[in-house]
Amino acid sequence: MGALREDLLRPSAFPGPPRGDVRLAETHASWVFLVGDDVYKVKKPVDLGFLDFRTREQRKAACDAEVQLNARLAPRVYLGVCPVRLGPDGVHTIGGDGDTVDWAVHMRRLDDLTRADELLARGQLRGESIDAIARQLATFHASARCDAETSRFGIPEAVEANVVENFAQTRRDVTRHVRPAQAREIEVQQTTFIREHGDLLRARIDARRICDGHGDLRLEHVYLDGEHATIIDCIEFNDRFRFADVCADLAFLSMDLAWHGHVDLGERLLARYARESNDFDLYAVVDFYESYRAYVRAKVSMLLAADEGADDALRARADTEARRYLLLALSAGRRSLLQPMLVCVGGIVASGKSTIADHIGMELGAPVVEADRTRKHMLGVGPTVHLQPGSWSGAYDPAFTDRVYGELLRRAGVVLASGRPVVVDASFRTREMRRLARALADSRRVPFRFVECRASTEVTRERLVRREIEAGVSDARLSLLEDFRAHFEPPDEICPDEHVVLDTARPVAESLAQLRSAMQTWPPGLVA
Repeated sequence: MGALREDLLRPSAFPGPPRGDVRLAETHASWVFLVGDDVYKVKKPVDLGFLDFRTREQRKAACDAEVQLNARLAPRVYLGVCPVRLGPDGVHTIGGDGDTVDWAVHMRRLDDLTRADELLARGQLRGESIDAIARQLATFHASARCDAETSRFGIPEAVEANVVENFAQTRRDVTRHVRPAQAREIEVQQTTFIREHGDLLRARIDARRICDGHGDLRLEHVYLDGEHATIIDCIEFNDRFRFADVCADLAFLSMDLAWHGHVDLGERLLARYARESNDFDLYAVVDFYESYRAYVRAKVSMLLAADEGADDALRARADTEARRYLLLALSAGRRSLLQPMLVCVGGIVASGKSTIADHIGMELGAPVVEADRTRKHMLGVGPTVHLQPGSWSGAYDPAFTDRVYGELLRRAGVVLASGRPVVVDASFRTREMRRLARALADSRRVPFRFVECRASTEVTRERLVRREIEAGVSDARLSLLEDFRAHFEPPDEICPDEHVVLDTARPVAESLAQLRSAMQTWPPGLVA
C-alpha cells in the first residue's frame, strides 16, 4: 500500500486536469488526499482491534457506509465511492484504466476557514454558533433511528464493554503518558460509574435516548455557514460506536471544547441542547461520557504515536495530545469552576422573566429549565403550539401546574447533582412554589437566589400585545394580565440576601451588572 499512497500524491492521479499540488492528511485509519475542490479518502489496510480494514471487501463496505451515513448531516458533501485502479504502467490512479485494487470516498472539499476548531483558534466561534449546533443536533437525534437494536447498546453491560476495551487496547502504552496511579484512577472512575449507576443508563433507554448517532463528533468535523452546521466523518466502521446515548455524541463535542480551553462554550452547548431536546437528565451521565470520550481520543493518539509508518511530526504531536486527553479524562469528574447554585427567575406574565433567565444562563454557563417548554413537553406538543390558556383551567389547571413545577424542580435537581448551577424560569407566583424551590436548594446544600422581574403595567401590556402577532413559547396573553396580577403573592418571605429585584424596563446591561454583584458568574474571556 505504500506504492498506492505515493502514487496518489501526484496531481495526474486524479480525474480532470491537474489542479496543483496534492496535500495529504493522514489519520490512524485513512489517507486523505486533498486535490483542488475535491477530497479522496482511502482506507488504510489496518486492523486496530476496533476497526478492521485488512481486506479490499472490508474497505469497500466501509466506503459505501461512509457515504450513506454521512448524508444525514452532510448531504451535499459526500459524492460517492470511486475505484482506485492499477494501470498497465503499474501506477495507481483514481478512476482511469486498469484493474480495481481499492476504493476511495469522494467528497466535496470544504473551506477550512469555516471549520469549528479553526474558528475557535481565531476567536470567531461565537455562542450563537454553539446554540445553532445544539439545535441542529437535537433535531438530528430526534429523527435518528431508535429501536430495539440501537437500544441494546445502551445497557450497562454494552457500555462497560466499550470502556473496558479502551483500557485493554492501551494497557501497554498508557503509562508512557501518565503515571500508573493516574491511569488506574481513570479506569476505576469509569467502571465504577457504570456499575453503581446502571439505573441511570437503563433510564436513558426507557427515555428513548439511545439512537444511531454520529459517534465522532469533534470540532474538526463541524463546518459552519452562518447558523447552519455541516457535520462530516461519522463512525462508519463499527455500529456499536455509533449506536449510543445521545449524550455520548454531545459529550464528545463538549469534551473537545474543553480540550481546546473553552469549558464555557462546552457548558453552553450542553445547556442549549438540554433545552432544545427537553433532555435535562443528560446531566446525570455527561461527566462520565466526557471522560469516556477523552479516553477514546487518547487511545487514537496513542495508536498514531506508535505508528512507525506515520510522519514523524504527526507522531510527535499525537504523543503530546495523548497525555492531554488522558488528563482531561481524569478531570471529568472534578468540580466545576463555578459552584452549583439554584437561581429561580419569577414574576407576573410579561415581566421579562425569560429574557433575564436566558442572560443569567449565559452568565453562569447554566441550563435554563423553562415552565412553558416543560408544560408543553409534558402535554406532548411542540414548544410554539399555543394552548389557549384560560384562567387556571385546561393546561393551566392548578393540579397540572403543580405537576409542572414538580418536573421543573426534578430537572433542576439533576443538574445540581452534577455540580453545576441551574436556572428555573417560571412565575413562582405562590409562596408554596417558592418554598419548594428553596427546599431543593437546601437539600442540595447550594446557594439560592430568587430573581424577581418587575415591569410597569404599561410595559407589560405592550409586551403582551406584541405576543398576539409574534410566534413564541409563552401562552400568556393580555386577557390574563389583571387576573394573574391579582393572584401573584409577593415574595416577601425571601430574605434580602437571596432576593434580587430587577426593573426589566431598564437596559439589559444594567440588570446584568446588578446580577453579577449578587452571584458568581464566568469571568469575562475565561478560557481554562
